[in-house]
Amino acid sequence: MYIYRCEESMEGILTAIYNIYEDRRAFVDTQIRLDDEYILFGEDVPVQGEREKAEKVSRTLYRKFGPMDYDTICKALASWSPDKANVVFHSIRYGLSASVAPGRLFQHLSDENVLRASKLALNAAREFQHLQGFVRFEELENGILFSRIKPKNHVLQGLMEHFSDRFPMENFCIYDEGREQFAIHPAGKPWFLLQGDIAVKQVEHIPHSTEEEMYAALFKHFCHRIAIKERENYELQRNMLPIRFREYMTEWK
Repeated sequence: MYIYRCEESMEGILTAIYNIYEDRRAFVDTQIRLDDEYILFGEDVPVQGEREKAEKVSRTLYRKFGPMDYDTICKALASWSPDKANVVFHSIRYGLSASVAPGRLFQHLSDENVLRASKLALNAAREFQHLQGFVRFEELENGILFSRIKPKNHVLQGLMEHFSDRFPMENFCIYDEGREQFAIHPAGKPWFLLQGDIAVKQVEHIPHSTEEEMYAALFKHFCHRIAIKERENYELQRNMLPIRFREYMTEWK
């Protein structure tokens, strides 16, 4: 058994897939793992992410499976699940060996890995869709729009693409507390990522702007006033707005 161990990133996982094919391993005896768990009789193969290899695999997947299936693969790789790398690898292997037509890979749900990858992608997509509406920005005294999130899945990059398109001329940043990733978008420029909590500590001491305090109070008052006590339905409310998002939303603070 060969265990390819890589970092938890799309670049690292795609590099591992490239190396497996380059090394001509027997797929049935090969796994990709993101943890350090020891596997009895397994031979560890460390993988260092390489952009060039990852881009080659990415282009191949797009060409072989088409844009829809490629998007699903990317969403599965954005999952929080520790088995995502191995599941996606064996889904790709199945698709290539079966010569699946573009756009049809995730119709082959009889394969356990394809089914699992499909579920991981759906879970990540749902959280991403939730956060598109639940992210709350707060204006700091220096004019920067700042937001905190703590998603289960790796959706920060997708959110930055979304909000960069909506606010191209705004200085804003989103901080993923769970992964200590700080995404920064300078007005009119491409966004970038910082790893670690140093940046957020520099932002924490900056007070909110006067307008932010006023509008936050108005928004809370508005949410309170439109509520109809006789029609409260906490079970439906939890289904539509999971409790774990509320800590970071202005109207629930």
